[in-house]
Amino acid sequence: MIDPVNRSKIPDEWICLSSMPRDELEEGIRTGMIVILSDGSVLRRGYTTGTTAAAAAKAAVLSLKKAIHRVSVPTPVGLRAHMDVTTTEGYAVAVKLQNDHESDITRGLEFEAYATESDRINITAGEGIGIVTRGGLQAKTGFPAINPRPMQQIRDAVAEAVEELGLTGVNVEISLPRGEEIAKKTLNDRIGVVDGISVLGTTGFVEPWNDHLGEMKGDLIRHSSKVVLTTGRIGIRYSTILFPDYTVVLAGSRISEALEAASGDVVICGLPGLILKWGDPDMLKDSGFATVVEMLEQDPGNTRIKCAFQDVVAKGNGARIVIVDRDGTVLMDSGASE
Repeated sequence: MIDPVNRSKIPDEWICLSSMPRDELEEGIRTGMIVILSDGSVLRRGYTTGTTAAAAAKAAVLSLKKAIHRVSVPTPVGLRAHMDVTTTEGYAVAVKLQNDHESDITRGLEFEAYATESDRINITAGEGIGIVTRGGLQAKTGFPAINPRPMQQIRDAVAEAVEELGLTGVNVEISLPRGEEIAKKTLNDRIGVVDGISVLGTTGFVEPWNDHLGEMKGDLIRHSSKVVLTTGRIGIRYSTILFPDYTVVLAGSRISEALEAASGDVVICGLPGLILKWGDPDMLKDSGFATVVEMLEQDPGNTRIKCAFQDVVAKGNGARIVIVDRDGTVLMDSGASE
C-alpha cells in the first residue's frame, strides 16, 4: 500500500504484523488517518488547524439552511476530511481532533465560525487568530496568520457549501476563543505573530510523532541505500521531484537522529529554516531578524547565512545538502559543482 498523505510505500510485512483487523487498518491508511509502524502498531494522524477551520466554516454556512452535524471538507493532498460539528443557524463549532503527536498543543481546541449571506465569498479572522507583525512568514504583515494553503482550503470548503445551498455568497468569520491563551505556549510572539495562533497545514493532516515512530523511521532509513532526509511537507514534495530514485523520509527537526541511522548515498533537503538552524542554532541571535526566512528575504548576503550553511555541510558528514524555497527553487546545494 501507499500512504496517501506522504506518498511513501508501506512494506507488506508491517501490515502483516498488525493486530488491527485488516479491513479497518486498510481503511485507516486509505483515509490518511493511520500511520503504521515497523512492528505493526499504529499511530493516529489528526487534522490540522486549517482543516478544522475549514470544517467549522463549511458547517456554519450549511447551517444557514439546514441542520448539520457532520461535514466533509477537501484537503491539499486530495483526500476528504470528515469531522463532527455542533451548529445552530449560521454558527458552528468544530473541535480539533486528538492525535498521536506528542507536542500538539492545539488538540481539542474549538474553532468557531459565523456565517451570513452575502453577494460574494468573504473569509475573515476573529478572536484568537494571530496577526502577522513581521516579514518572512507566508501570511503578509498586518494580516491574519492564516497560511495560503489552509486559506484556500477554507475557501474551497465554503464554496462547496455555497454551491450546495444555491447561494450567491457568504461572509464567514472564524475565531478561536482560547487562541490567545494557547498562543502563549508557542513561539509565535518571537516570530512576529501576536494575539493568537497561526492557522497552518500543508497537507491538511497532522503527522504523529513519538519515540516509536522515530524507531520506525530509523528502520526505513537504515534499509535505504539512497535516502533523502527532509524537514517537512514542502521538503517531501520537492525532494521527490529532485531525487526520484531516492527514499524520502520526513525527519522534521530530528535531523541528527536520522543522519545517525543513514548510510550510503544521503541527501538532506528542505526549507532553510530548520536546516540552517540545525547547522547553527544561534544564527539569529542578536541579528535583528525573527526568522531565517526573514533574513534571507531582507538581507540575502548576510554572512551568517553562508556560515550556517558551511556548518550544515560539516555536520552532514558527507551528506549532500540541498536547500529549497517554497516554490522549489534550489537556494543552496553543496553538490552543485559535482
